Amino acid sequence: MLRFLQKPFAYAAVFSVMLASVNTFVLLKTYVIPSVQGYVTELSDNSSGTAGTTEVIKGDPVITDSSYADENIQLTLTTVRYADTDVYVADITLSSAEYLKTALASNTFGTNVTQKTSEMAAAHNAILAVNGDYYGASRQGYVIKNGVIYRDTARKDTSYDDLVIYSDGSFGIVNESEVTAQQLLDSGVVNLFAFGPALVQNGQIAVSQNQEVGRAMANNPRTAIGIVDDLHYIIVVSDGRTNQSQGLSLYQLAQVMQQYGCVTAYNLDGGGSSTMVFNGEVVNNPTTNGNRISERTVSDIVYIGY
Repeated sequence: MLRFLQKPFAYAAVFSVMLASVNTFVLLKTYVIPSVQGYVTELSDNSSGTAGTTEVIKGDPVITDSSYADENIQLTLTTVRYADTDVYVADITLSSAEYLKTALASNTFGTNVTQKTSEMAAAHNAILAVNGDYYGASRQGYVIKNGVIYRDTARKDTSYDDLVIYSDGSFGIVNESEVTAQQLLDSGVVNLFAFGPALVQNGQIAVSQNQEVGRAMANNPRTAIGIVDDLHYIIVVSDGRTNQSQGLSLYQLAQVMQQYGCVTAYNLDGGGSSTMVFNGEVVNNPTTNGNRISERTVSDIVYIGY
């Protein structure tokens, strides 16, 4: 009788150990173990994604601590105080959309492949760079970067829309439940960001005062990108979670983007990911919890450069 009772207990113990091991592996694979799925090909500015090179003339740029100007790129960086928070605002005008780019960590597509924003910026000689949508933190959601579809699986939660950037530099807001990744590429989309939500649409604030990303705190470091008019962009990073800066709500971030004239603006990954690099220097104070100012590694960046 005792042996009969011990056998089921032994089987249950073995099964529990096996189940715990499987769960541990799944968590490690999802959040820790890098999974390389492809390498990035540098592309010319075209909607088909055909590889190539483009000759550009930069001339002699005029560079200061808060500005950059040449024949193709004019950029001014200012720091403002809003809602007890330091906010870094890049006002950018381009001669062509080809100078608004994205890059992947280690020039590689895959889950848990990450680098610091500053490292990616340096690798691509970026004039200005901010973190992107951290596509590698999820296994769903379209990934289109520099005219290439890397992932065409729609994200399960379609309550948030995506930001798309077309080959002419214009912005659009789309929902993955209504269009395929291939249709977007065929329509001229060269870059897509699947984070959100949209902050400003048609010049009007598109979020409510209490809206938040998932279960995130109401005040956070934030990153956002917006368009004012043709080839005129605003990119914003705010500090947060420190004694100096409490951080912004989504609504406050939308207010900032609207005040700078954005007709369309979109929320990128925030919190500890929020980082802005200008001329090789990190200009904000990235932090996860305020105890230490340090960059978090991320999957991708948005940058201005050649």
